[in-house]
Amino acid sequence: MATQTLHFPSARHLSQLYAGHLENLSHAERLLGLTLVTREDWLKLDGEPAAIAAGESLFALLNEARGLGLHIRTPDFHRFAEGVARGETAQLRALFTSPVVVSTQRKTIVPKTLGQKLYLQAILNHPLVFGIGPAGTGKTYLAMAAAVNALLKNQVERIILTRPAVEAGEALGFLPGDLNEKILPYLRPLYDAMGDMLDGGDVAKLTEKGIIEVAPLAYMRGRTLSRSFIILDEAQNTTPEQMMMFLTRLGEDSRMVVTGDITQIDLPRAKQSGLLEVQRILRDIPGIEFHQFSGADVVRHPLVLKIIEAYERYQNPINSASA
Repeated sequence: MATQTLHFPSARHLSQLYAGHLENLSHAERLLGLTLVTREDWLKLDGEPAAIAAGESLFALLNEARGLGLHIRTPDFHRFAEGVARGETAQLRALFTSPVVVSTQRKTIVPKTLGQKLYLQAILNHPLVFGIGPAGTGKTYLAMAAAVNALLKNQVERIILTRPAVEAGEALGFLPGDLNEKILPYLRPLYDAMGDMLDGGDVAKLTEKGIIEVAPLAYMRGRTLSRSFIILDEAQNTTPEQMMMFLTRLGEDSRMVVTGDITQIDLPRAKQSGLLEVQRILRDIPGIEFHQFSGADVVRHPLVLKIIEAYERYQNPINSASA
């Protein structure tokens, strides 16, 4: 057994490295096989030499992340600890030495959390990515940023944005107005995100030319989408048949991002969510990446996280009590 004591500039500095939650230190203890004791501005590590070295690597990485401006949240701490336990310290450090920055016409998007950085990195490196988690984690916004960036760099010829129009049962014919007027309420969040990255006039021109296409999921049937960046939003409201239909639209030199929140399924009770099913079917296929966000990844107003946590406790009283 060995002992090592790490010292930090202040107690607050040290607390920020483990997101201010002592249970995160317990999580690291279980993963790395050591004992962690903290007082004020120091952290003592007890264990086998290899475990001590892993613990030192973990807190060196966390300190480096903090120094680069990353606000460490509980999911970030867990990802770091789990990565170090798997021997992936070098890969984690590469996240800092190789910044992930996406440029669009109106702004440059920089991930705000480690979870967002890993998600955006997955989008840039895989042809098919699933981003699953609650609202406010940046799932759709970052996918949109990557799509706009790819279009501006001529990596793709068009952007296709789609959602299942569950509220209207995708039977849009009975609604008044032309097609654009009928589908606009369901697709407005996608337009809003795009308007944050492209000039309004350009969005209109690109839409008129078909370079940007926004349509309900039902309109994807029978098509092969080549040289395109395709985003399926609100995918928790797809049926298994719709999900398979959508995924098989992937054409040559195209990329897909599928986003959804499995806690917000609006399908009739008799129908299963295609997003739930697809995780079991495609989990181990190379080139397909699943990225899971949690409530603690939320980057909206701090109250949003508290609201999500309160609902989770209400909906899972047994788990909350055991925790």
